[in-house]
Amino acid sequence: MPHPRPLPVPGPVRAASLVLAVAGAALALAGCTGTGRPENAGPTKVASSPARLWPDRPPAPQPPTDKNGQDGPSPVPGLHREGSGNIRKLDVLSVVRAQNTADRRADEPAFSRATERKIDACTTAGVHCPVRAPEYQDLTHDGKPELIVGIEGTGHTLAIWAYTLRNGVVNRILDTAGTPLSVEVADGEVLMREPTGSPGYEMRTVYAWDARRRTMEIRAVEFDHAVSSPSPERTR
Repeated sequence: MPHPRPLPVPGPVRAASLVLAVAGAALALAGCTGTGRPENAGPTKVASSPARLWPDRPPAPQPPTDKNGQDGPSPVPGLHREGSGNIRKLDVLSVVRAQNTADRRADEPAFSRATERKIDACTTAGVHCPVRAPEYQDLTHDGKPELIVGIEGTGHTLAIWAYTLRNGVVNRILDTAGTPLSVEVADGEVLMREPTGSPGYEMRTVYAWDARRRTMEIRAVEFDHAVSSPSPERTR
């Protein structure tokens, strides 16, 4: 059965609709005064495309690809497989010590010998140990928590390492450091705020999970208004 065609709109209705549409457009362009009379808003600024500076100069050469970097999570050698799949059962001091040993063997130590000796002397993570109490947050969006470790170095520096379990194997998925005013986790992203040389401003770095590389990668670095309070360590 053919569909019925819409009825034509009578001529006077079409004319009235056209007048109202034109009047509405004129008011939108001109603006109104307090008395209701239309007022010219002035010429509209024409948008321009970006002007490239020194277009005749070639760009800087791209740095070579880092052949030593690992495209993916980094298994920590020297640790037993956690068959339960529960990352909370890991001993955080054992993880940090195994990571320090692996980094030093790779000639990439994260800390001085003095800091490593303090870590080796710890009996538990916390107040009197460079290794802060462990935190657990879901960073990979799989519904399971990851282990987040903060290790204090010299000069108010703080190394932030994050670990996940893959088939029971402990893998580091975040390795960064800074002098943070605050560290937060929001929607699985790690946000670190650091001081800058400009009063009233902070640097905000965001690390987010990259499902392809299976690591936490930098998603944004922003120069933002200061919102953080100094940490207790800085206040003292």
